[in-house]
Amino acid sequence: MRPVSEAAENPPASLSPRLEEILKSIPDRAFAGRLRKVYAAAAQAIARLSDMDLVKYETPVVDSSPDLSLWEEMAPVIRDTVMDVNALLNVIREQFPVQPLGGIADTVSRAADEVGKRPDGADDPSGLLREAMSQIAQGVTQLGEAMRNPSVVSDRWTLLSEIQRFRARFREQMSNLVFESVGTFGEVTRAQVVPGYEAEVKAAVTVRAITSDLARIISSRLKKVREAEPEDVQWNAQQLQTELDAFGRTAAYRNLRAQDKRHIVEMRAEVGRLSILPNPARPELVVVVEQLDEFVRGLSAVNQRQVLIIHDREVWASCGVRLERALSLVGSDPAGAARALAEAAGSAQSLYGRDSELDAFLRKARKLQIGQLSPADLRSTIESFQGLLAQLDVM
Repeated sequence: MRPVSEAAENPPASLSPRLEEILKSIPDRAFAGRLRKVYAAAAQAIARLSDMDLVKYETPVVDSSPDLSLWEEMAPVIRDTVMDVNALLNVIREQFPVQPLGGIADTVSRAADEVGKRPDGADDPSGLLREAMSQIAQGVTQLGEAMRNPSVVSDRWTLLSEIQRFRARFREQMSNLVFESVGTFGEVTRAQVVPGYEAEVKAAVTVRAITSDLARIISSRLKKVREAEPEDVQWNAQQLQTELDAFGRTAAYRNLRAQDKRHIVEMRAEVGRLSILPNPARPELVVVVEQLDEFVRGLSAVNQRQVLIIHDREVWASCGVRLERALSLVGSDPAGAARALAEAAGSAQSLYGRDSELDAFLRKARKLQIGQLSPADLRSTIESFQGLLAQLDVM
């Protein structure tokens, strides 16, 4: 029997107000009802595919020997992943079946596709849904092939990485399915209609912010290790071990890719080995910290994730509008200007980790008593903030 997960015990995921609004606006109520079933199934699948914590399957050490025990642990997860994806595919097949070639229904469907409009004047998303269904189905086949690969199933971290990658891809494809098909009925944003989008953005923003702080910590530690006296090398190794352990307890660590976690675990083990030596060699610790520094800086690649690119553009534009308003109020309404500046600074905190100079400004802004700034200081702060935002490449 399939174990009951937390997601299964909860009611089906509800649709967003904007999505409900669009569905209610479709004149063809039967067609709207079919779409609603697909979107509800997509919301449920996205929720279930997100509801998995890989941390409990990880190991604090990296062992190159074959590990088939994890396969036994993960088999139910793999099975449930396939079942959750197939549940959505079945709903699409039921609600938007592929018509037999040459039949009347096929002729009507192709004629509608050529015109690009249904009789009620709206674009027909049926083709988009079927195309998405085909892509997702191919992913299920590829998942099955990967799980039959001995090099995948015998290595704990490779198996975790593959499962994580496929689940993330399925979520992305399902999100695109909803966004692109509902977009044929009106202008929408992903945040308005895509199930689980806000949680996805929040997780990515958290990873970026915390890994950015980790990069600053490691950079500072590297400088101290390079300058350390022989008697201080072990202490620095122990401090670095503590810093890595603290990172391992963060939400950012839980949301890292499995292969990135593997590197953290490997380097944490090497730091731990050096920390218990009576007199560890400074050059050896320097090499380890340099490798760690380079790796952590590479985590900034999270900025290239599509979900963050879209998010950053929206926040950037919103902050720009608020700062323009703040600047226009400095002379006539300093209190209003301070409020607009505070709103922009608060909103921009979700950009933390994007740029080191902006990060420094945002850290200061957290402690700054904006309401107590003089008009001259307000103007200077606003203009500095505008300059930092102008330097960001978000387009």
